[in-house]
Amino acid sequence: MLAMALHLREQGLSLRDMAAKLVITTGKKKGQHPSPATVMRMLRDHNEQTTAAAGT
Repeated sequence: MLAMALHLREQGLSLRDMAAKLVITTGKKKGQHPSPATVMRMLRDHNEQTTAAAGT
């Protein structure tokens, strides 16, 4: 789901539009769409990890 979210972000989609296109693939909410807040959190965590890895 992260890879697809990154691809959609490159296309300039809003968080709401990204959330509508993404589908949760595992867990209790499998088959449902994530909330825009979840998408934002996922992208923010990814950005923090990549900047931390680049700073090492």
